[in-house]
Amino acid sequence: MKRALSLAARGAGYTSPNPMVGAVIVKHGQLISSGYHRRFGGLHAEIEAIRSGGEKVRRATMYVNLEPCSHFGKTPPCVDEIVKAGISEVIVSMIDPNPLVAKTGIGKLRQRGVKVKLGLLASEAERLNESYTKYIVKHEPFVIMKAAVTLDGMIADASGSSQWISSERSRRFVHGLRRKVDSVLVGIETVLRDDPELTVRLVRSRRNPTRIVLDSRLRIPLEARILDRAASTIIVTGAKKEKAELLKQRGKAVWLVKTNEEGEIDLKDFLARAVGEGITNILVEGGRKIYSSFLRERLVDKFYLFIAPKFLGDGIRLVERLDIKRVEHSLQLKDVSLRRVDSDTLVIAYPQ
Repeated sequence: MKRALSLAARGAGYTSPNPMVGAVIVKHGQLISSGYHRRFGGLHAEIEAIRSGGEKVRRATMYVNLEPCSHFGKTPPCVDEIVKAGISEVIVSMIDPNPLVAKTGIGKLRQRGVKVKLGLLASEAERLNESYTKYIVKHEPFVIMKAAVTLDGMIADASGSSQWISSERSRRFVHGLRRKVDSVLVGIETVLRDDPELTVRLVRSRRNPTRIVLDSRLRIPLEARILDRAASTIIVTGAKKEKAELLKQRGKAVWLVKTNEEGEIDLKDFLARAVGEGITNILVEGGRKIYSSFLRERLVDKFYLFIAPKFLGDGIRLVERLDIKRVEHSLQLKDVSLRRVDSDTLVIAYPQ
């Protein structure tokens, strides 16, 4: 099952909005074949493994990290192919939360004489497809917050420069994250100050995520690098301006959404639009106002915080007003793990 999970992870960034799935077929303790869901609309992992194994898969055992589908979608039902191939047992990590599949795939396998065991490495499987699960169950994008901070909590110096707080290895790690997500988001202040590209350049990748800019007053310069042709870009605004038409003429999407009393983007309205457009996850990369807004509204699902062994003393802090008055009301994290990335410490955690 660990091999199935490892194979499934190779589909990160390519299968969305479908889940990541890997399948391994074993017979008499020997590996027969394996497969994984490589891209949205492509063969499912189970089918790839069955076709790769041929006649050898008869009376074999399949390990798969997600319940096989039982309905017609982009491809035929995997359950039918498993039965047809003569596989005698299927070991499944987790139930598919999709109501079109949930428990019906396992039920149909058992009805047709296939033994099914459920729950092997379930927590690892759930973590792997956490974005997919939220997208299916809550119909909301999975929001990931990434930031690099000094030991005294600064994300930039007094001049606004953040190049470079984190190490080069940490920056490569971030590009690896970008490769796996549907979209990367920043606020207009970050665009005006840093003119970022927000593409995957430091690791090998066949794709770039969609770039999203929250720009309530549509101040984005037409010469900004984020408007180049390297990747698709969405400008989210609350302003009706002629510039919107100019952006559209250049092939960029402009989403008009609600704004709050302060004139800032209504994040919930934006997220509803995003999930409606098939965006299952968003990597939030800054800046301070954006971080603070997502945290204030408790919209972050996962954190990647790179802590550099540096002090600035003065500069731009990670967050501003969060409307928290007492320590016992603080936003607490759980399932915290620490990792050394060169000289930095990477904190990976979830909100309590």
